[in-house]
Amino acid sequence: MNIAAPHGAPIDRLATFVADLRYENIPTDVVAKTKIHIADTLGAALAGARSAEFGLARKIAGQDGKTRLWGTQAFASARDAALINGVAAHAFELDDAGGCDHSGAVVMPAVLAAVSTSEQVFSGKQLIASVVAGYDVGRRVLEAAGGYDSHNSLGWHSTGTCGTMAAAAAVANLQGLSQQGCLDAITLATSFSSGLWAFIHDGSQAKKIHAGRAAEGGLLAATLAGEGFAGPLKVFEDVWGGFFRSFNKSSGEPEKLSDALAESWKVNRAVLKPYASCRGAHSAVDALEDILLETQQQPGNIVSMHLHLSEMLMEMCGHKGSNSMASTQMSLPYALAARCVFGTAGLDAYSSQCRSDPRVGAVMQRMDLEIDVAMRPLDEPVLTLLFSDGSRASRMVPRATGSSERPMQREAIDDKFRHLAGMSLQDDQVSNLLNLLDTLQHVDDCRRLETLLAGDADNQPTFR
Repeated sequence: MNIAAPHGAPIDRLATFVADLRYENIPTDVVAKTKIHIADTLGAALAGARSAEFGLARKIAGQDGKTRLWGTQAFASARDAALINGVAAHAFELDDAGGCDHSGAVVMPAVLAAVSTSEQVFSGKQLIASVVAGYDVGRRVLEAAGGYDSHNSLGWHSTGTCGTMAAAAAVANLQGLSQQGCLDAITLATSFSSGLWAFIHDGSQAKKIHAGRAAEGGLLAATLAGEGFAGPLKVFEDVWGGFFRSFNKSSGEPEKLSDALAESWKVNRAVLKPYASCRGAHSAVDALEDILLETQQQPGNIVSMHLHLSEMLMEMCGHKGSNSMASTQMSLPYALAARCVFGTAGLDAYSSQCRSDPRVGAVMQRMDLEIDVAMRPLDEPVLTLLFSDGSRASRMVPRATGSSERPMQREAIDDKFRHLAGMSLQDDQVSNLLNLLDTLQHVDDCRRLETLLAGDADNQPTFR
């Protein structure tokens, strides 16, 4: 069944798409990918329930509520839980990317908070459709705002700015709002957009709150819209106070809000993250893996590493940090050094013990990073290794592991989920949750997830 082509301004067409989207409209392959991203987000969040940021954020929660704080036995109000669960999902940099940017961490906390507080019973099919709607809107707003490099290079963190609209659209679809209601939800959410890249300069934990704040803001916007609260209908036009002028200093490209609706499914643009670092570091780690495999060299044989990278990537991930966890996860040199020293750039390599290992610092001292002015902002780095036998090898990986061009295999996806979810759940709970998510389209009542997401993170040590 196809969705009829909507009419009107781009934002009107997008709102109609969100209002009309149902599970039956979604291609089978898109459903399959969406389920993977739902599970991936919940796995990342269950691990994130062991983070320092989750522990700090939950201190602001009130005592009353019926929305689960994932990985614990505790509950909070819907909005508090959306914020805190969003923090958990993004805490360890293992949630998906390539959407708004981190779409899963803003969409899933919002829609499950809505599920938990509604008198209506929502099926797995309804949940899937709402998530697809959220991914679509979040990415489309970012593309209309000039794309990741243009929007983020001005200092905005698109997870917090564009992600708010993603969460609003997802909840609006789930709640079955009319076209006008979906329009109000999305446009209201622009007033809750926030998130600055200033955290990058000092290892601040602020980045972790952006996903949660977007989930909370989107939930609030959709809830208000459902009550008839009107949004600013000119916010995506070339007007003073409009989203594009404010967040990109231009009129934007509003036609991208509705370009190829129901043809270009934006969840397909999202990528999984095998490494516990900013996505900007992943291609370099893949390049290291490829070179070591092809040359049959060992990390101990590397004399030096040289990286050519864009100015944007240098600003974002070029520092050789290994102090706070938040700062270290934004360090491309650390990710490479961790792979050399520990054999992995996964979460275990970011513990305080690993970060203080002198071998990591020694490897980073043998790295030379150079800005290539010919590179575009989102170009991936070129890694060159010099080995002790005098040989050299260079590699640039255009799209990192977890993308459609270099996909994670299903076994690796499931292993990641089991490892992360197992940080807060017992083994049998992990298996039951994964089985339910694998067959989510057959679930009649998504409140079953509330029970399966109850864990014992409170009795486990904080992962630092």
